[in-house]
Amino acid sequence: MLPYLARRIANYAVLLFIATSLAYLLASASLDPSNLWNREDPTLNWTAINANLVDYNISADLPVWDRYVTWLRGVVTSWDWGVTPKGEVVNDLIGVKIGVSVRLVFLGAAIGITGGVALGAWTATRQYKFSDRAVTLLSMLIISTPAMVLAILLQVVAVQINRQTGYQIFEFTGEGEGLAGRLQHLVLPTLSMSLGAVAAYSRYQRNLMLDTLGADYVRTARAKGLVKRQAVTRHALRTALIPMATYFAFALAGLFTGAAITERVYAWHGMGEYSIDSISQYDINGVTAVVAFSGLCTLTGALLSDVFVAIVDPRVRVS
Repeated sequence: MLPYLARRIANYAVLLFIATSLAYLLASASLDPSNLWNREDPTLNWTAINANLVDYNISADLPVWDRYVTWLRGVVTSWDWGVTPKGEVVNDLIGVKIGVSVRLVFLGAAIGITGGVALGAWTATRQYKFSDRAVTLLSMLIISTPAMVLAILLQVVAVQINRQTGYQIFEFTGEGEGLAGRLQHLVLPTLSMSLGAVAAYSRYQRNLMLDTLGADYVRTARAKGLVKRQAVTRHALRTALIPMATYFAFALAGLFTGAAITERVYAWHGMGEYSIDSISQYDINGVTAVVAFSGLCTLTGALLSDVFVAIVDPRVRVS
């Protein structure tokens, strides 16, 4: 399996380099950092601003290719991803915001994946029963509800609970301080992210399970005396997880950058918010760093998917 994984890692490294390079070239060609300042403001020292942009290697007066070569040299030699138009170090910004997003996304993703797979597998074994129809209806309602609406509804419910109980059970503005405070502030954002994931994953898993439950090898296992629970978990679920692993992999990047709405509503300043702000603030290096991080998440998820598939499906190991 090691040669197989080595080939995959090499392919992913090349893809990540190409994607990041294209992101920098496109951002440099389309974003002009000087637009961040009001050109009609007579009090601004445009000579100093342009000099700073040239020094930061993000001035539109510099050729795009020359900027790219300078930027690439800095990344390769010293892992320097540059600075924002206002002189902030991108490495420092990204480091802080990745930490915020990891705290927010990791738990929500874990609950969404495990809960969605378990719920989908369970409803597949109860096809067309009341529990299956109820879960299907509830899942479709959650999926159809915009993320911002769902997050605000959770805030409204939390406020009502706090008022009715007379205690500040739920806190949902910012990250909080201390372990207990952070956990308290994490409840609603995590719930907001995990509900949609559970609903979506359960629908995929249910349909995949229905296909495998009627397969010949599952019926053969049952005919040989294997109890239903073992036949479902050892054969049907294991096979149905193979395509789900690929789905999880390519949803990984979206969990970080796609959490922008949740971060906005709950005042968490993570990668989702930064991915939007970097574009609106003409931050060429920031946009490139976000794309590189998203690509790394996607390819890491794809690599984990390859490992998982190789474990579940022995045929892959010899390919």
